[in-house]
Amino acid sequence: ALERARRGEGPTLVEAFTYRMGAHTTSDDPTKYRRDEEREAWEAKDPILRLKAYLEREGHADEAFFEALEAESEALGKRVREGVRNMPDPDDMAIFENVYADGHALVDEERAQFAAYQASFADGEVK
Repeated sequence: ALERARRGEGPTLVEAFTYRMGAHTTSDDPTKYRRDEEREAWEAKDPILRLKAYLEREGHADEAFFEALEAESEALGKRVREGVRNMPDPDDMAIFENVYADGHALVDEERAQFAAYQASFADGEVK
């Protein structure tokens, strides 16, 4: 991929697999289905930690660089979260758009059912 890029042959998709270090959700407890030894073995292979160690070892980055990077990523995350929280709610019916390239009878039926359900709350009272 690197040689292709250097020759000006365009981008290359590199698909990589790694281990999910954290829980699936905030209510998940991976200790119930993962042994400590398994987690520890994968921590040693963590590509982010390995890259950080390489950059430090080769003198390409120091602790100050990683601290600045962490601060920048925290600020970006905060901006994104605030932006998402301030977005207007989407049209409730938009969920039925772009499901299929061409219409689909089941989606049309579900759209009608949902519209009827929402209409039952139109005056603030369940009918």
